[in-house]
Amino acid sequence: MTNKPKIILGMGTCGMAAGAKTLLEKVESHIREKKIDAEIVHVGCIGMCHEEPLLDIAMPNRCRVIYNKVKPEDVSKIIDSHVLKDKPSKEHALSQILPDNGANPYIGITYFEEMPFNRKQQRIVLKNCGFINPLYIDEYIARDGYEAAKKVLFSMKPEEIIDTVKRSGLRGRGGGGFPTGLKWEFCRKAAGDTKYLICNADEGDPGAFMDRSVLEGDPHSVLEGMIIAAYAIGANQGYIYVRAEYPLAVKHLKIAIDQAREKDFLGKNILGTGFDFDIDLKQGAGAFVCGEETALIASIEGERGMPRAKPPFPANKGLWGKPTNINNVETFANVPQIILKGADWYSGFGTEKSKGTKVFALTGKIKRPGLIEVPMGIPLKEIIFDIGGGVADGTKFKAVQTGGPSGGCIPAELIDTSVDYESLTAAGTMMGSGGMVVMDNANCMVEMARFFLNFSTEESCGKCVPCRIGTKRLLEILERIIAGKGRENDLDLLSRLGSTVKGASLCGLGQTAPNPVLSMMRYFKDEYEEHIKDKSCRTGACTALSRYIVNPDTCKMCGICVKGCPVEAIADGTKKAKKPALIDDEKCIRCGICFEKCPFGVIYTKGAKKAAHVKEGLSEVKV
Repeated sequence: MTNKPKIILGMGTCGMAAGAKTLLEKVESHIREKKIDAEIVHVGCIGMCHEEPLLDIAMPNRCRVIYNKVKPEDVSKIIDSHVLKDKPSKEHALSQILPDNGANPYIGITYFEEMPFNRKQQRIVLKNCGFINPLYIDEYIARDGYEAAKKVLFSMKPEEIIDTVKRSGLRGRGGGGFPTGLKWEFCRKAAGDTKYLICNADEGDPGAFMDRSVLEGDPHSVLEGMIIAAYAIGANQGYIYVRAEYPLAVKHLKIAIDQAREKDFLGKNILGTGFDFDIDLKQGAGAFVCGEETALIASIEGERGMPRAKPPFPANKGLWGKPTNINNVETFANVPQIILKGADWYSGFGTEKSKGTKVFALTGKIKRPGLIEVPMGIPLKEIIFDIGGGVADGTKFKAVQTGGPSGGCIPAELIDTSVDYESLTAAGTMMGSGGMVVMDNANCMVEMARFFLNFSTEESCGKCVPCRIGTKRLLEILERIIAGKGRENDLDLLSRLGSTVKGASLCGLGQTAPNPVLSMMRYFKDEYEEHIKDKSCRTGACTALSRYIVNPDTCKMCGICVKGCPVEAIADGTKKAKKPALIDDEKCIRCGICFEKCPFGVIYTKGAKKAAHVKEGLSEVKV
């Protein structure tokens, strides 16, 4: 640790995508040019993805100030004012972080903890993300890192560890919600001298980035949780199964594992206790089905990632036929804090049956997308509006998809739903791993159902007929409806076929694939009926159900739309023809070029009832 000014950059995937690498180059160049003696620190995602790229400055004995949406041209002004003069650039400052060491705050700058995005959060899993450099184990150790591992290795029996986790109420955060302590107990009691521990980091839900952010920003918390779990169940070898599409997470994990070995937290005779445990990485090829534990096991074994029937469960017969315990990234990251602070402390958060906190990736039509961690039981309304800031101005919140392609949607009228396992299940969806995709009234729910189902269909491994064929048939029906060729019995067919696929599929992918379709039919049946009976999409998103129309009274007969049409679907419309343009609906391919080309705004669409982006009651909208 140094007593130099620190220039801190959010170098997680979200920050890099927003331009953090360019900022880093600018910072390095500027402090070299000005000969500023400052330390440049890389951190992971602090959660506020909507404010990226972030550049923070921490002066000795002063609060750390966060600068948001920093542009390269802002760097010199911010550094010169703050580092050289100890005067934060309030023009660019977002907030300041009040640490526990009594550092002096700056007057007139909002506190990080008091911002609407952070006010209702409770950071347990994310406590270090954005606050430590994940490439240096000493920074993790300085924040009580590996103290929980020492505690269990030197003073707790495996049965005590399992009992503590059971009493904490921690449930698997990968989607199933099975009690973690009970799962460990099953594996602990399973017959066999060789046992394995696996961390499932194969995060694949559209819009989900919880595990990626934890692995990038605080990999040691996951390693420590795995050490504790391995000691509890009697495993000497662990694996982290991470998708290769997460290169930064893979890089940080490799460094963290090497550092943990150097510090004697991994390997033979850990800390002289006689306990042996090591961890290897297995990079997956991105198959969504490998999020299912038996498919994941097959992939580690070098086989094609395909699920098998259960029982036997992995706790009894898993990796290479040996008892195996599998938990996901977030589950393991909770464990050190539970061991350090106690079961009662952790169970003090949440509801009676859903204890602790949950990390969510808040995405979609939301003002403040990002990574959040909230107590279980928080009303959905507080997540969407208080933390996320609601949807964009001029639109209206319509629904939120939870649980990814395996989950379902919650409509606006259920916005007060408690976010816990039981309440979400009762609403027809699920917790899942933590993806939340927010939709406004510009989203067509039939199209959204098709989007999620298309993902599951493409990711089906094809092993069982209900999933391999059933999801394709469901998708074909939805595509027919969206194309304006829906039939009267399609809703009944979707319902019956969806129930069959759910009940007869081999693994969780097929058993949950129809969920988006069925939940959206449950809450938005009127939209399905409009698509089928009226051949209309109220949002205008389904272009096959819309017609481009030229207003004959205002057409200037300039011929621009006629020249722009790629399929020659527009007749007349020129001074020579002396007639307003007329679009042939049968030839029209709904490309929208005529609308884009028309300089006078006389082309509109017809057939989009109560369109999302116009006032209620209008049947004709500009697109």
